[in-house]
Amino acid sequence: MVKKIKRPVLVAMVPVLALGLALTGCSDSKDAASSTSSPSGSQTTPAATQSNAVKPVTLSLFIDSPYQQPTPDNKIYKMIKDKTGVSLKMEFLVGDLQQKLGVMIAGGDYADIMTGNDKLIAAGAFVPLEDLIEKYAPNLKKHYASVWNQMKDPASGHIFALPNYNVFSGQFNETAYEGPGFYLQKDVLKEMGYPTPKTLDEYFDIIAKYKAKHPDMIGFETLNFDWRNFPLLNPPEHLAGHPNDGGVIVENGKAQIFADKDIAKTYYKKLNEINAQGLMDREALVQNYDQYLAKIASGRVIGMFDQHWNFGDGERSLISQNKIGSTYVGFPLLYPGAKEYYRDRPVLNINRGYGISTKAKDPVQIIKFLDSLMTEDWQKTLQWGIQGEDYLVKDGKFARTPEQRSKADDNTWKLANKAEAFFANSPKMQGTYSDGNATDPGTQPQEFYDSLKPQDQEVLKAYNHKTWAEFFKTPAENPVYYPAWSIDLMDGSPAKVANTKLNDLAVKYLPKAIMAKQDDFEGVWKEYVDQISKSNFKVYEDRINDQINWRIQNWSSK
Repeated sequence: MVKKIKRPVLVAMVPVLALGLALTGCSDSKDAASSTSSPSGSQTTPAATQSNAVKPVTLSLFIDSPYQQPTPDNKIYKMIKDKTGVSLKMEFLVGDLQQKLGVMIAGGDYADIMTGNDKLIAAGAFVPLEDLIEKYAPNLKKHYASVWNQMKDPASGHIFALPNYNVFSGQFNETAYEGPGFYLQKDVLKEMGYPTPKTLDEYFDIIAKYKAKHPDMIGFETLNFDWRNFPLLNPPEHLAGHPNDGGVIVENGKAQIFADKDIAKTYYKKLNEINAQGLMDREALVQNYDQYLAKIASGRVIGMFDQHWNFGDGERSLISQNKIGSTYVGFPLLYPGAKEYYRDRPVLNINRGYGISTKAKDPVQIIKFLDSLMTEDWQKTLQWGIQGEDYLVKDGKFARTPEQRSKADDNTWKLANKAEAFFANSPKMQGTYSDGNATDPGTQPQEFYDSLKPQDQEVLKAYNHKTWAEFFKTPAENPVYYPAWSIDLMDGSPAKVANTKLNDLAVKYLPKAIMAKQDDFEGVWKEYVDQISKSNFKVYEDRINDQINWRIQNWSSK
């Protein structure tokens, strides 16, 4: 079972290569932190800093996701350049990530700044950051103070990447919902009288009844491709009342695989049943990610299990087509007697975000550059835009006009007016600013509701909710170790080999079991479980449990 990594929403699936864009610059002094220019032109000078001359520089940057290049006249990049002076030569992922990483590692061909990845870290591609942060990055040090120990790579004790998400300050307002669930189209819910399915039977009954009326629709969709096969693998743990720990469930601090357990068998037997009824997409188990997104973007998929961020590009395509009724609402289905644990508190992206490669000529300048953006002035510009142009301030509260919201939803507009590709992987403030405003428009409660389409507001009103997060139970504090999926298994280790074997068995046998004749399901399932028992899965469990204990011991104290 591979890791399930929460990634930033992608701007588009069109891969584009390097184009120099101007960003911020930093002092070339290696002896003291530089002063920090704010977007307004004022100087925010941390303690023990001194003013230094700016040295223009071009830095190469590799981002491990596909994006479109911003326009050369992008106003945010221009503003940053005018205030400081670093230009980024950005390369985005084209094709298969693992293949790209293999080529980079084999040739030692590293950009100055790269998005964090376990494989790159294991290859020694990044420099440790903790001393650089301590000496030259007071804003980053303050930002990460509460999670300093969690940021450290368990294998080495070093910090190799600056987590890009889920370091909160002030008040956390969850409005949208990006996590796991069993999703249904809004038009389906409306036509069916706004039901609230709570079990698999109720959920698939809705799909069956709707598809009977609309036979051209695809009933249930899933994905079994590359590392994104979690839509197929993860449902049993949630149905049984567990959070997303990847390939294991954790009870009383002890992890065990669930692929061979009854909670898994029950789910896949149900998929076998609905497949026999013609409710499952026949291509679901052999399609790639782009094909999956294309089907969602077509508006023909009634429902699926997934994490919302994973199919967001397909849904954004529907929004751009004004097919709001074809977008989705998630539900937390459960087995009888299970307690809901779908929604969790956002967790730190360990070994994700930007790191500085061993090929970088001046790591001090790079860390100062990243530190310079961690002020409230810059964060407001990067997340909200330019005051008076992209948002307004009314009685101290940030808000947007309908026209401003419409522009912000347009991908073409964003390429000229947002620094989205770069900022998605940068350290960022989340929660609220010191003035009480949310750090971004999407989590400003009233702005979120006002920004919704009338059809969306109609759905929320039908369920007596104000946000999509309210369809799921408010989570308690995460366990200290959480999540187990973020534990590094280390390439080449017995645990990694065992996990790969488990994943290979799932990819082979689960489609076989789902597509089998109903009378043949039990035989296929028994063969699958027998093969798991012959694998060395225990060494995988042992690694997870060892690291759970390590986290509890090392992360518990503040």
